[in-house]
Amino acid sequence: MNLPAILAVVGGVVATGIGLLLLSLRALFYVCGPNQVLIFSGTNRRAGDRVVGYRILKGGNTFRKPFIERVDGLDLTNMIIELNATGAYGKGGVPLNVQGVANVKIAGHEPVLNNAIERFLGKPRTEIMAIAKATLEGSLRGVLATLTPEQINEDRNLFAERLVAEVEQDMTSLGLVVDTLKIQNITDDVKYLDSIGRIRNAELLSSARVAEANSRSESAIRSAENGLQEVQAQIEAQISVAKAEADRRLADALSRREAVVAEENAAVAALMAKAEAEIEVQKARIEQARRQLEADVIAPAQAECEALEQRARADVAPIIEDGRARAAALDQLAASWALAGDRAREIFLLQKLEPIVRQLTATIAETHVDKLTVIGGGGGGNGIDAGRLISLNTQFKEVFGIDVAEKLARLGEPKPEPTPSLPPKLREDDEG
Repeated sequence: MNLPAILAVVGGVVATGIGLLLLSLRALFYVCGPNQVLIFSGTNRRAGDRVVGYRILKGGNTFRKPFIERVDGLDLTNMIIELNATGAYGKGGVPLNVQGVANVKIAGHEPVLNNAIERFLGKPRTEIMAIAKATLEGSLRGVLATLTPEQINEDRNLFAERLVAEVEQDMTSLGLVVDTLKIQNITDDVKYLDSIGRIRNAELLSSARVAEANSRSESAIRSAENGLQEVQAQIEAQISVAKAEADRRLADALSRREAVVAEENAAVAALMAKAEAEIEVQKARIEQARRQLEADVIAPAQAECEALEQRARADVAPIIEDGRARAAALDQLAASWALAGDRAREIFLLQKLEPIVRQLTATIAETHVDKLTVIGGGGGGNGIDAGRLISLNTQFKEVFGIDVAEKLARLGEPKPEPTPSLPPKLREDDEG
């Protein structure tokens, strides 16, 4: 064979091999939809606390291990199952006929899916539905036995919920899930439910009649209450009018009272103003009288007092000056007396005696002679008349109380230093 023929044969073999490889790969590649589960049996894996001999694919794609794994599938779509329970006895012994419908499917989650695989893998869908139906009807009869016909007929939703709760454990064990369950019809062969219905209808009719009677009585009561409220409203309106009239009269009386009070207050204020004005007038009169009294009495008295004070000062001034002069003279006399020594008193008396004697002799012709002493005549060598001296001494003693002869006889006697004293006249002037 030539080379081209050999190459053509080799190319054909390679293409055939590639085609066979692709076909074998296509046979090993599986795509799983979202509503189904593919079970690859032949390999072990751990599912929770146990080891199972398969793996699961839910949605997606994968390759089957050739010569090791086998592939089976489970449909996860809903299975509609009609339920019929005929002659099922409820609580109380009444046979009931119940019709319902349930939507059941194989669980798509583990570990419930593992239960379904172990029980339904390789079985047709009809057989799975028959098993689910038998299980549901058995649970239905069990729930019916726990409820009275009245409870089943009055609350079918409660009946369905209790039925789902009853079959949940059994269905989970089978790997199935009840999506919905509805009770469509409930009947009985002995017409018990019909009698219940008639009783219910009678009760409803009675309730309706009672409600109608109650509504009529309530309407009558409401009408009476409305009439009462109307009468009360009229009475309250009359009371309001009376109160308003009383308030108006009271306000009128109060306004009149305020007017009278204001008038009396005005009169009192006028009298007070008049009294205050009279007080001011009297104060002015008092002030005028005071000023007139000051002008007529006080001012002249003050002027006279001042004049008398001035006159007294004028009268006293010479006396004060005379006293001052006498005091100066006495000071000079005391000084001269001190200079004269022990005989100052006698010298002073002799100096004062001559004018006194001269004054006395000048008044002899007019003097009344009470006693006359005659001494013999004759003149002395010194020319002094002794009789005349005795007469003068007697007169001087009678007038002044001084015995000149005695005083002259004592001139030669020693005397203690006398304390200078002023004549009585000078002392009186000084004290004055």
